Amino acid sequence: MRALLTSAGITNNSIRDALVDLLGKPISECNALFVPTAIYPFPGGAYGAWRAISGKGQSRLANLGWKSLGLLELSVLPSIDEAAWVPTVRDADTLLVWGGDPLFLANWMRLSGLASLMPTLRPEAVYVGVSAGSIAATSTFVETYVDPPRGADGPLKSENVVFSTPEGDVDRILVTGRGAGLVDFAVIPHLEHPDHPDASLANAEIWASRIPASTYAIDDDTAIKVIDGTVDVVSEGQWKLFQP
Repeated sequence: MRALLTSAGITNNSIRDALVDLLGKPISECNALFVPTAIYPFPGGAYGAWRAISGKGQSRLANLGWKSLGLLELSVLPSIDEAAWVPTVRDADTLLVWGGDPLFLANWMRLSGLASLMPTLRPEAVYVGVSAGSIAATSTFVETYVDPPRGADGPLKSENVVFSTPEGDVDRILVTGRGAGLVDFAVIPHLEHPDHPDASLANAEIWASRIPASTYAIDDDTAIKVIDGTVDVVSEGQWKLFQP
C-alpha cells in the first residue's frame, strides 16, 4: 500500500500532483473511503466530522472531486461481519484518514482490524493521512496532552514535560504511542503553525528524541510520499528530518 502523509490535507499543487501520481489515474476516476474516527474525542467532534466529510472544513480532502466517496467509521466495524466491510476496503482506491487524536485513532485502527488488513491491500491502493491520520500510520509516535484519552490500548509511555510556546511555558503530558506500522518513520505535523504552538521546531526536536526512528517534522504545505518503501518529501513549505 502506498502512502501520502500530510499535515493539513491537499494544500497546494505539489501535494495534489503527488496524490495523482500515487493513484496512477485522475482523482475523478478513483473511489475513496473517508475515515473520520480520530476527530470524535474533541469537543464538537461530531460537527467536525461532518465538516470534513462534506468538504466544509479548512483542509481539502473529501472535496477533491472523487468518483465516489464512502464513509468508513472504524468504531462500528468490530460489531459487524467482516464480509460487510472488508470487500469495500479492498475495492477502494484510497483511504482518506482524517485528523484528531492519534492515540484514539491508532487504538481503533487495531480494534477494528483495519491495521492488520492494510498490509494485504492492493499495492497501488493509497493511504492519505491528515495530521493524526498521518501520525497513527507510523510505528511509534508522540503527542502532547493535557489529559490523555483512556482506552483498551493506552500509551506505551507518558511523561510530564514543560514546552515553550509563544504564550509562555506550558505543562503537557508527552505520550508515546504505538501506531499501525504502515511506515517505519514518524511524523510531527503542523510545524511552526500558530494554531499549534506546541509544534515549534525546538519542541519537535524534543518529541523526536523520544522516537526510535527517523522523524519528519512537516508544516501544512508539506507531505511525505511513500511508494514501495521509498520516501520522498513533497514541500512548498518547511520541514526537518530528525534521525534517532
